[in-house]
Amino acid sequence: MPAQDLFLESMADAAESVVNYFKGNMAFINIMCNMSVDCDCCAVAEDPCMKDIGILASTDPVALDQACIDLVYSSTDPGRDHLIERIESRHGIHTIEAASDLGFGTREYELIEL
Repeated sequence: MPAQDLFLESMADAAESVVNYFKGNMAFINIMCNMSVDCDCCAVAEDPCMKDIGILASTDPVALDQACIDLVYSSTDPGRDHLIERIESRHGIHTIEAASDLGFGTREYELIEL
């Protein structure tokens, strides 16, 4: 197994610890604005490559992240290909897969627009 996958699985493991600690007392919000191929924590991130998609919320962090990924993939924004290439080249979906396998969320969701 590639070292990158082990790192991504450890992120899912750490997230599971937090979710379990606050069991039932958490809500999760993802803000899909100014999306860049680089992490928000990067000191010198690339400029945003996609227009804003919106704000998503859920009590299931796995479903929330899966919905965000699906919205990126279904977008017609010209910058989506650059973002998808970065996600796929880093096997970024693996954190969602690992979190689902750990059982603290599901990749299934219903998207409700307000």
